[in-house]
Amino acid sequence: MSQRVEKAVEMLKNTGVRMTPQRHAILEYLLETMSHPTADEIYKALEGKFPNMSVATVYNNLRVFKEAGLVRELTYGDASSRFDANTAEEHYHIICSECGDIRDFHYPYLHHIEKDASKAAGFKVTGHRMEIYGICPECQSKQSH
Repeated sequence: MSQRVEKAVEMLKNTGVRMTPQRHAILEYLLETMSHPTADEIYKALEGKFPNMSVATVYNNLRVFKEAGLVRELTYGDASSRFDANTAEEHYHIICSECGDIRDFHYPYLHHIEKDASKAAGFKVTGHRMEIYGICPECQSKQSH
């Protein structure tokens, strides 16, 4: 078990969350893959190991992880929510407009934009989100064949 998983498990236990085998597997999947899976993708990845686990179990655990600050829920248009376990650092996302793959994109966080927006509109800014769209290398290679 990685240090990230151990820390997350410890944090959950300290807040009174009971660690079930399914919860542990969902958490480990999220933290180890560092992809941005949907609840259905997590369910499909783990259903062989936990045949009695339901999609509702995955959703309920994702809600627990979200409330604990271990994952962020990413919503893009009408597509299913995806879950991002990289909450330790601010980052943006680049999204494939063909297959929907989402990857982290590291760029200096634009705090000055938040300050400018706050000043111009009088809002107390609580955050922002930037998304870059394009076609991933895998989809590009499919298009060239």
